Amino acid sequence: MNKAELQTPLRAKDSEFGAGLGLASILVVDDEPGMRNFLVKILRPRCKRVEQAANCEEASKLLDANHFDIVILDNVMPGKSGLDWLREQRSVGFFADAILITAFADLETAIQALRAGAVDFVLKPFRSNQILNAVARSIDRLHLRRENFLLKYELSADATSGRGRLLGPSQEIAGVREMMERAAPLPTAVLFTGDSGTGKEIAARALHAMSDRADKPFVPVNCAAISPELIANELFGNVKGVAADPSVRQDGLLLYASGGTLFLDEIVELPLPVQATLLRVIEEMRIRPFGSEREIPLNLRFIFATNADLPVAVQEGRFREDLYHRINVLNIQMPSLRQRISDIGDLAAMFMLKISHELGVPPLVLDEQVLLNLACYDWPGNVRELRNLIERSLILGEFPPEFAGTGDEISPEAVDSLQLVEKRHILTVLDACDGNRAEAARRLGVSRKTIDRKCAMWDG
Repeated sequence: MNKAELQTPLRAKDSEFGAGLGLASILVVDDEPGMRNFLVKILRPRCKRVEQAANCEEASKLLDANHFDIVILDNVMPGKSGLDWLREQRSVGFFADAILITAFADLETAIQALRAGAVDFVLKPFRSNQILNAVARSIDRLHLRRENFLLKYELSADATSGRGRLLGPSQEIAGVREMMERAAPLPTAVLFTGDSGTGKEIAARALHAMSDRADKPFVPVNCAAISPELIANELFGNVKGVAADPSVRQDGLLLYASGGTLFLDEIVELPLPVQATLLRVIEEMRIRPFGSEREIPLNLRFIFATNADLPVAVQEGRFREDLYHRINVLNIQMPSLRQRISDIGDLAAMFMLKISHELGVPPLVLDEQVLLNLACYDWPGNVRELRNLIERSLILGEFPPEFAGTGDEISPEAVDSLQLVEKRHILTVLDACDGNRAEAARRLGVSRKTIDRKCAMWDG
């Protein structure tokens, strides 16, 4: 705490305390002006935001108005001790890590500090590097806790199954990629719609990877997989009000995803009361966990997906109209696999390589006949069904008879021939419908616009 320390250029040694320090918001609570000034001078040049309070009442008001990552708290203060105040704050919503500083160290105080939820204990007098190390350790713990939670969540929810790439040369998927490139740098909410198995989560992950949030969390939530009774707590968290036990607080997925992207799949399955709460969160970018008297600011990109007809769900009263209009800013329709036959070759090759490696079995030959058979199938389960077919064939060691080929190596023209199969198939259906494009589109399961575009391309 000497004068030389305060005069040392603080930016010179920032790297030794970690990059996370620069993003931290800190509240200093101490009744001694000299100690507050010392801590503020050390921390402010290195941290995102540093505020100070001379007593517990001032600290409570600051916590009501702002979110802090860390509170540096003196224990012995007039009126109310730091530990008593910390216990009280846990019951009304205390979302920071607390570092206790005190000149009176004994085992009983240390035990009480841990029980109250303090994460570190620094004895006065201390040097600047001691408090900086304590803050850096706390920031590291926050990041590690979030990473561990998200990793466990992905493993338990099988969220890794949605990883992959948007492959294929078709114009349909090229149009999706173009819209995603436009949306990626913006904070705008995106709604992916389309049949089940068309790759909505893969597209959402790709959009996240294309954005400036790529190094932040991507948190997928399947709204249909969590019971209606539990989903509110899962999303928003809660404070149960047992002040003596800090472990009762449950941080919600929105808080863990802060800074990154929250992907809400099957959004139509959210219960109506949760829809109302979500609408408020989206509009205000603040969250109040259940039981908390305080709100926490959020920095989130929302991405939604559904295979349901949301306007119909609105008419039936299953989905809030105001929420629908709020999330339907940019709607990206994912094409069915039937609409992108020319992509089947790339997708099948990717699944074959990836799954054969995972299973530890040799890949099967995707010869021209196999690809043609794949192209002639309707694929009601879309890309997911194609993946399942590849995996099942690898396990059995051969393709089902209706997809089997000659076993010859693939020719360079095989993928191109898929486009010829697509053309021949569409023209055959058109001929059966006497040239009625609307009826042909209905039979093929595609839009009239798709048929018109294909015919114009072939005529040209």
